Amino acid sequence: MKNLLILGCGWVGEELAYQLKGKGWNVWVTTTTPEKYHRLINDGIFAYIHDFDRDLSVDLPVDISFDAVINSIPATQRNSEAEIEHRFSFVFNALSFINYKKHIFLSSVGVYPDIDGTFDETFNQEELMTQKLRIAEKKMMSLPFSSTFRLGGLFGKNRIFGKYFQDKVVTTGDQPANFIHLDDVIGIIERSLETNLPIGYYNLVAPEHPSKKEVILKSAQKYMYSYPSSFDPKDSFQKVIVADKITNLLNYQFKYPSPLDF
Repeated sequence: MKNLLILGCGWVGEELAYQLKGKGWNVWVTTTTPEKYHRLINDGIFAYIHDFDRDLSVDLPVDISFDAVINSIPATQRNSEAEIEHRFSFVFNALSFINYKKHIFLSSVGVYPDIDGTFDETFNQEELMTQKLRIAEKKMMSLPFSSTFRLGGLFGKNRIFGKYFQDKVVTTGDQPANFIHLDDVIGIIERSLETNLPIGYYNLVAPEHPSKKEVILKSAQKYMYSYPSSFDPKDSFQKVIVADKITNLLNYQFKYPSPLDF
């Protein structure tokens, strides 16, 4: 039986935990939420309440070899660079004391600059990249057997793009959508755990990039939400993220290749 550790069991982590537990994996997770802790424990998942901003050590089982660690501890813009450095030094410390074969850090395509262009993993102009995300990425990539998955905007289930723009003025409608469905994130992670994917950086984004305006209107119509009050294009940079690297290596076929079908 395989063993999985999920650090930061948020929206993606919880879905992955239940999917892999259903396939026979032993799953350990950390969460900051008591309600989620009790729910996971009741469902047979080994859960710990832990805040990496405050607690240096985690009472993780050191006698178990984890087949994989999925690390979804966030590096958010509302945190200072010092807070992010502090948080991920604690994560680094925790992972230094356990045995694992593969470590995947979940980052964001927000690391790429908001400018016109098509971006893949070869982009390396550090001065243009989002420094808070890069602090976290670099620290996590300094651990052994580590890769970073840069996720596009996450949707699926009750996360519906059009819901967030009801009766509002939309200024970003002309931007290309760099989104990915939850089911495809889980599918790619599962496939990567089954293969010897080379360590490195990988973008996870649906292959089609309609405008955000098109996605808003389509999802509002599909799920019966109110339309925006108007579209007033202001931030119209044409930033496109491509994910050919990982999809080619894994021979992965997207369940939802277009955000118009989310």
